[in-house]
Amino acid sequence: MSESPTAAAEPKRRFAWVRAATDRVPTRWFAGIATGAFLLATAAFGGLATASPPAPTRLEPGDAHVTAERSLTVQRAVLIDELSDAGVFTEPGERVFAIVADVENEWDRPVSAGFGGIGSSLRIEGVDTEVSAARYDDTTSSPQMQPHVPAQIVFAWTVPAHAFAAGDEVPVTLYARSLYTGSFVTTGQWWTDPVRDAIVTVEVEDVGAGVDAEAADGQG
Repeated sequence: MSESPTAAAEPKRRFAWVRAATDRVPTRWFAGIATGAFLLATAAFGGLATASPPAPTRLEPGDAHVTAERSLTVQRAVLIDELSDAGVFTEPGERVFAIVADVENEWDRPVSAGFGGIGSSLRIEGVDTEVSAARYDDTTSSPQMQPHVPAQIVFAWTVPAHAFAAGDEVPVTLYARSLYTGSFVTTGQWWTDPVRDAIVTVEVEDVGAGVDAEAADGQG
């Protein structure tokens, strides 16, 4: 039995109505509809996967942490009453927390060891004061690190006198930073966008007033 012309034309009319309707829908709506359908489908299968940053590497004192910016090896942590040679000046109720580290500038130009330079690539949990830095051998404050010339650096922060005690295990967070090249309004290059890359836990030594003060007392 042959299909009537009216019945055969019915699907075509329905299709024509759909096509006419979609012709009146702004094109940008389709992107929204497609996005909504994608999100609904994604939700049905557990949602959008968010990539988690890798966990920081765990290092021991004496282990080198090497980035494109610098190599830094935390050796020890000390508490001391004052350390003005490193550019740190305490107020009553404060002491100095210091990290002694072997540092080498891996960049191709000189860079400061202090705040804004290599000193900004490590942080102490719970300490929000600005870091200062000095050479361990001659106490030069905020020294310029020449490319590939290693030096032992003292990084120091003022802290409340009760913040740390001898024997505390303190995590030092080490950051990997990216080299940014300025353009248009700003020019030059600098290290920025710190990412937590490693943690080294170091035991705190309390050296009291410091070796120099103790030596002076012994001569009196």
